[in-house]
Amino acid sequence: MFAALQAVQSRIADRFSSSDRGATAVEYGLLVGLIAAVIIIAVAALGTQLTGLFESVTAVLPGGTPGGGTTEP
Repeated sequence: MFAALQAVQSRIADRFSSSDRGATAVEYGLLVGLIAAVIIIAVAALGTQLTGLFESVTAVLPGGTPGGGTTEP
């Protein structure tokens, strides 16, 4: 009985004393930073194109005003 409890305690201690924990957190941090950089670059690159697209769609809609202005009733 004591040997079984000691084996369980040893497994639990091994699981929580893993030195990979810090490396995994750093890897996740790098991934989050990379994803944020890609999003920022994509928004910066496509921002002006999307603005032009929305303005052209607004101009085609009935009652729409080009340039993003609002109409007075």
